[in-house]
Formats: sequence, C-alpha cells, structure tokens
Amino acid sequence: MSAKEKTKGFAAEFKQFIARGNVMDMAVGVIVGGAFKAIADSLTADIIMPIVGIFVSQNSFADLQITVGSAVVTYGNFIQAVLNFLIMALVVFCLVKAINSFHRKKEAAPPAPPAPPEPSSEEKLLTEIRDLLKAGTGQS
Repeated sequence: MSAKEKTKGFAAEFKQFIARGNVMDMAVGVIVGGAFKAIADSLTADIIMPIVGIFVSQNSFADLQITVGSAVVTYGNFIQAVLNFLIMALVVFCLVKAINSFHRKKEAAPPAPPAPPEPSSEEKLLTEIRDLLKAGTGQS
C-alpha cells in the first residue's frame, strides 16, 4: 500500500469518525461547557464573592495567602476554584434533575387507548338484521 493510499484511507476513516453523531454532540458540549465556565466564573467573582466579602471583610479569596519563608501558598485561589466547581456542579445537577423529571413525565403518561376493533362480518350482519327488524315492525 502506497503512502498516498494510506493517507486517503486515514482521511476517510477520520471523516467517518467525525461524522458520527455522538462525536458532534460531544464537540458541542465542550464548546457550550467552555462558554458556561465563563458565566460560572463571573457569577462567582462578580456576584457571590462580593456578598461573601461582606462577611469576611475581603472582596476576593484570590488575595488570601500564607507566606512561609520564601514560599507563598495562595490558598485563596483554591477556595475560588472550589466555589466555581460547586456552582457548576449545582447547575449541572439541576439540569439533570429537570431533564430526568421531563423524561419521567413523558414515560408516565398513559398510552392512548387502542381504537375499538372493527366489527366482524358476523356482527355487521346481525346489526343489519336488527336494523331491518326495527324498520319492519315500526320500532325506533
């Protein structure tokens, strides 16, 4: 097999891999997740931390640090990252609960009752006889 054929085979295989639905779904999820991370970071830094800052007299945990000799341990950044994680985990949890609830309601909905079966030829004949007898005797 020549190098050109190997390249074409590799390209075709890669194209088939990319065209799969779940790969595209994953790519969309990664992009949306990246955008959502920016929202969660802003929520933490711009809304939650100022409120927390009222109680701890510091507007940002990023400034919290311990200096030991020449080493600086910035534990505030870690606290900030933990808060971001908790916010994102909470939002994902709420989304999953909402989606599961939607699926449960959809599954729990009773199926539509089946249409009544078509009367058999015998039943049709009996119905005709009954109707003729009613018409012949003057009953309604």
